[in-house]
Amino acid sequence: MTDLVGLADVRAARELLAGITRTTPLEPSRPLSAALDGPAWLKCEHLQRAGSYKVRGAYVRISRLSAAERARGVVAASAGNHAQGVALAAGLLGISATVFMPVGAPLPKVAATKGYGAQIELVGNTVDESLVAARDFADRTGAVFIHPFDHADVIAGQGTVALEILEQCPEVKTIVAGVGGGGLVSGIAVAAKAIRPDVRVIGVQAAGAAAFPPSLLAGRPVRLPAYSTIADGIAVGIPGDLTFAHVSKLVDEVVTVSEEDISRALLMLLERGKQVVEPAGAVGVAALLAGVVEVEAPVVAVLSGGNIDPLLMLRVIEHGLAAAGRYLRLTVRCNDRPGQLALLLSQIAEHRGNVVDVVHLRQNPHLGLGEVEVALSVETRGAEHSDRLISALRASGYQVAFGETAG
Repeated sequence: MTDLVGLADVRAARELLAGITRTTPLEPSRPLSAALDGPAWLKCEHLQRAGSYKVRGAYVRISRLSAAERARGVVAASAGNHAQGVALAAGLLGISATVFMPVGAPLPKVAATKGYGAQIELVGNTVDESLVAARDFADRTGAVFIHPFDHADVIAGQGTVALEILEQCPEVKTIVAGVGGGGLVSGIAVAAKAIRPDVRVIGVQAAGAAAFPPSLLAGRPVRLPAYSTIADGIAVGIPGDLTFAHVSKLVDEVVTVSEEDISRALLMLLERGKQVVEPAGAVGVAALLAGVVEVEAPVVAVLSGGNIDPLLMLRVIEHGLAAAGRYLRLTVRCNDRPGQLALLLSQIAEHRGNVVDVVHLRQNPHLGLGEVEVALSVETRGAEHSDRLISALRASGYQVAFGETAG
């Protein structure tokens, strides 16, 4: 039987974090409130030091090391946020830190971790592979391994998020948070259920990296054979033993969201909330917008991190626009004669579509003699506008398709 973290542990962690972490703001969200027909709030942990909640658990864990352990230094593995939390915490405590990160870790996260003073080692393609390398380093050097989620001190530190939520929104009925290894949602559930047993705690995973649903079904941690998601911060292949015990006992439900759901949430947060959040930090909002879970308001969604690669942001914004019906990629087949392209573009303009780029395609073997395909990217005002534009083009005799060919 695994001993669970208790409310006293979370409160003790909060005392340790006094003057170290910030009490992050709780901001109202009009779009979410409208969608849920009740008050909805955003817990802005992306505004925490180092850009995520991770410094809470990392500092509590590292601050409790003995003098002998501190002298050996610490080692961690992370896609980025835990890396920065460990690097910042170790720096504040005057301890050397080595962090193993996947080869494809976002460059801004790598640079930020270096900036906090950690030594970086890029190893493996996933966090799980980096974890193996970090444990091996700990065995070889004697450095203390700081697990990203599966430790009581880490869970207690993350649970301080819930203490703040309950003080900032005493009437809260539902708390929604992203889940990777489960440290954050475990800590939140410990504090919330102890203080307000009626509060529902909902965990959210990216569908492409959802290890908890099969694990909960099996009654034990189950490793995913493969996983992939834009939400790199919660791309974890197997729950920890300790976090699994907490989630299975204290968390009310774990749901999943698609990449399109995440993209739409990021776009809404950027446009309507003026919040720059990474994909993993937006999955709670994604679940609420997509309606994959029934919740009782007031609701608080935790924005757990804001460390997003600008290049990924560009791709996500485009993906989010497409998912919202505001960015179309079309292929139109028409006659290859002078003036035809100008006519096509004028019709799109007439219906208030904004053409971003155009490419002529004449190499398709399915094209008839004298035919051409025109690939276009078009900005629209939404799904209804997109439907009207496509219908108008088809009514004019054009063959219109999404993707590579209009055949």
